Amino acid sequence: MAERTAVRRRPREATGSHLRLVRADAVRPIPSVAALARRDLTLLLVPTALLTVIGLVMILSAGSISAVEGYGTSFWYFNRQTVYAAVGLTGLVVIARVPIAFWRRAAIPLLLALVPVMLLTLHSDVGSSLYGASRWIDLGPVTLQPAEFAKLLTICAAAAILSRPWKRLDRPRDLLLPLGPIVGVVAGVVLLQRDLGTAVLICGSVLLVLFAAGVRFRYLFWTSLAGLAAAAYFIFGTAYRRTRFVEAWLNWKLDPSGAGWQLRQGLIALGSGGWLGVGLGNSRQKWDYLPNAHSDFVFAVLGEELGLIGALAVLSLFGLLLYAGIRIAVHSSDPFGRLLAAGIAGWIGLQTLVNLGAVTGLLPITGVPLPFLSFGGTALVVTLAGIGVMASVALEGTRSERRRTGERSVRGSGS
Repeated sequence: MAERTAVRRRPREATGSHLRLVRADAVRPIPSVAALARRDLTLLLVPTALLTVIGLVMILSAGSISAVEGYGTSFWYFNRQTVYAAVGLTGLVVIARVPIAFWRRAAIPLLLALVPVMLLTLHSDVGSSLYGASRWIDLGPVTLQPAEFAKLLTICAAAAILSRPWKRLDRPRDLLLPLGPIVGVVAGVVLLQRDLGTAVLICGSVLLVLFAAGVRFRYLFWTSLAGLAAAAYFIFGTAYRRTRFVEAWLNWKLDPSGAGWQLRQGLIALGSGGWLGVGLGNSRQKWDYLPNAHSDFVFAVLGEELGLIGALAVLSLFGLLLYAGIRIAVHSSDPFGRLLAAGIAGWIGLQTLVNLGAVTGLLPITGVPLPFLSFGGTALVVTLAGIGVMASVALEGTRSERRRTGERSVRGSGS
């Protein structure tokens, strides 16, 4: 009997010795909150800096010809964008130090205060129009595009509303009030500016925030279906949008020298680049062949000059940036911060997708700029501000840890 007992114990002893084969020093320690924040910030800020620099270089290259023709110097667009980049990077650093509790309290009041400013673009003495859209406020030496601020503030407002503890996301009433009217007003004002692309981006970004919040799929499905129906109404209900959709996108080959000219020249630019490109600054399409070469279609010039390898490198930087945003959202312990980071990352990713889809002919041309790369001061400043908000979310855990450490030290000294 003793022998049988000993035999039965051997597998147990062998199992224990097998587990002891894992050395204690080989087990990875759980990274601290500060270490996670440093990694997330590195993944966020490195591609942001590189994309900003690449954007400045491409604006100098793609916009040099039109700048000489319009302003007498090839550095005009580059100089202006450099100033905006400096302002945006300064704002990024400042906003990164602002606790996210500020955005929870101030997002809705700031957004409501922005609506009258957006309406000023419709006034003939204040607003300025381009390509049929009234998006800008003319302030003399600079122009301001309020709808760009609306993108970021709408995401902040949606995150603040959906993260409230008394909100039940399985009840449509809690989802619609007050989020529905707020988004409806903002999108409605943008549509009055004749800017359907920005309105779609705002509504799409809010839809991504709803997805990140865990809203039921059937609610997202019906909301998306209603949004597509509304977009179809505004496209086919307006003559110039219908022409742009049908003749400049679906059937652009029928009129390649007219409505399909921009898409055709963009595809020629992309196809001419090959693997390695024709060389930085050597684009042929920017010589008045490709409209908006320095703004909406800057990626076409990038593909022509840097080739497929350069285009894939830029796309990899965008992918790394979105990955950083998802990591920050996952690592956030605050529901508001989680939705905030997810919404901003979704907005940048969605806008990138819409622009690249237009340049490659996969989506209609909407006039939506490519983040960081397209010329546009307000767009660049607001995008960098959004990166600053994500950085603030990444640092929020470190701030909370410091507060807890300070409270413990105060209690210890008091005892």
